[in-house]
Amino acid sequence: MSRDFKIAAAKAALTLLEDGMKIGLGTGSTAEELVRALAPLVADGLSVIAVPTSERTGVLAKQLGIPVATLDEYPHLDLTIDGADEIDSALRLIKGGGAAHLREKIVACASDRMAVIADHSKLVGTLGAFPLPLEVIPFGLAATRRAIEHLCRDTFALAGPLTLRKNAGNPVLTDSGNVVLDASFGRIPDPEGLAAELSQIPGLVEHGLFINIADIAFVAGPDGVATITPGPAD
Repeated sequence: MSRDFKIAAAKAALTLLEDGMKIGLGTGSTAEELVRALAPLVADGLSVIAVPTSERTGVLAKQLGIPVATLDEYPHLDLTIDGADEIDSALRLIKGGGAAHLREKIVACASDRMAVIADHSKLVGTLGAFPLPLEVIPFGLAATRRAIEHLCRDTFALAGPLTLRKNAGNPVLTDSGNVVLDASFGRIPDPEGLAAELSQIPGLVEHGLFINIADIAFVAGPDGVATITPGPAD
């Protein structure tokens, strides 16, 4: 059923598209449903140029006949549509489960609007149950990790392990050649403050907190697709 919800959310977001748009395409299982839903519209004559946020998304889009370009070719986009690992009532997000949050954030911030697509399981009262992804350059990893641990513990009283993401025993590498640390905090009471402070740590390329970036979310569940716009932060 979860895939049905993802498809429903993706199709709802496609109603935002207009002919001639330059759009960012996100990464992950929900974003892939978006790409699959977009392909028939393009085949029927919808004119769009898509900038993918990952190599994987780019390959799928090309396979399905969607025109693909780079952000260097089109540095200003009309709309980005992407999934999320967690969404709160203020449309603050945790992203990075697919290890693409650096490129996802670059593309989203180059867009006039960002629309989020998700199933209802991604809605949370407080961010943090999903481990926060942190993209870190391999050089000086131990020092960067120590700085992150000290900041989170001493400034924000956040406890929980920082785990190097691995696949088949090897570190997961992002499309930019970096590694990912997953921070398991459980709850993040001050995501704005944490996002600002994490951005000051050398070696930490990008964190998975998306604050004041998303404009609208389409969240699908048993009762249909709900449209969510930012409300006051809890």
